[in-house]
Amino acid sequence: MQIRTVETFLVSSLLRKPFVTALRTVHTVHSVIVKVTTDDGLIGWGEAVPTHVITGDSIGSIRYVIDKVFAPLLIGQDIIQREVLYERIQQAIIGNTSAKAAIDMAVHDLFGQLCGLPLVQMLGGYHQSLKTDFTVSVGKPTEMAKEAAEHVAQGFDTLKVKVGTGNFQQERERIHAIRQTVGHGITIRLDANQGWKPKEAIRLIRQLEDDGVDLELIEQPVAAYDVEGLSDVTRQTSTLIMADESLFSANDAKKLLEMRAVDVLNIKLMKSGGIREALKINALAEVHGIECMVGSMMETAIGVTAAAHIAASQLNITRVDLDAPLLLAKEFSAGGVRYHGSHMEFNKESGLGFDSERMMQWVKEHACE
Repeated sequence: MQIRTVETFLVSSLLRKPFVTALRTVHTVHSVIVKVTTDDGLIGWGEAVPTHVITGDSIGSIRYVIDKVFAPLLIGQDIIQREVLYERIQQAIIGNTSAKAAIDMAVHDLFGQLCGLPLVQMLGGYHQSLKTDFTVSVGKPTEMAKEAAEHVAQGFDTLKVKVGTGNFQQERERIHAIRQTVGHGITIRLDANQGWKPKEAIRLIRQLEDDGVDLELIEQPVAAYDVEGLSDVTRQTSTLIMADESLFSANDAKKLLEMRAVDVLNIKLMKSGGIREALKINALAEVHGIECMVGSMMETAIGVTAAAHIAASQLNITRVDLDAPLLLAKEFSAGGVRYHGSHMEFNKESGLGFDSERMMQWVKEHACE
């Protein structure tokens, strides 16, 4: 089964409301959708999103790399030899992890279809469904508490709260307001998006521990490059510390794990370059006795479906942060993972389970070229 064409489409999806973090504010999700067609007529789908402040990828760079660098290397190659395909795109260019992820998704989608299995089953099949958290973006304490209460009323029992703005008194007020509003039966995890310095993070986390706000974990409290600082925070606090922006590749994971710099790893396909590298990261973590979470950037249900399949396939992936499609103004209706409140369910179709006819209609409706 040889690859016949590799096509890209630029789409945009409006959010219900602005999504605010310590790093950026997002109003619209821009995506490059990849369609890989074989000579047997099978179609595999992938997605890449530009997250300038994390991956360094842009719409222009993603599309150029896929159209001009990857496509010529892939056309005519056999899907069966997927290690050859992965090696080709990995060796062709440094970085560009979002573009690599989109191709990786499409190849896995095709291989699942070839095997006649949903990708989650082909990769391991540990879970039949998932339960995601819901993210509360940065705002005033009262606004964040109100938003948190709305999510809890919708059936979410785990909240990821965005912090990291540098105003520590306000950070405490935000967290206290949310905890007082939702009660102690709701799991709260914080995401500082690199917003604190190590000593600041240690001081604030210890204060929150003394306050008794009962946090599950804190994600990426310090700068991505500061692995030593991250390790200091982990050693000097009791709350679980999770790496996100510090973790792209299996090599990054190896360094973090050998230093015991964190308690949990957050795997995202846009950072890892796709499912193949994500599985390596999870395997390394499992060997070291460290659990993983699978998250996403601001993506549509295409990229998130791929992330959900790997998350559900593995025993060591114990948490998911895959609410991004729920933040979009319009519901995705071309197959893939389905949401019922906080629960995510898979269809029985092979591969990633997309309907290609409906997918092309969705692409046309959201085209922004």
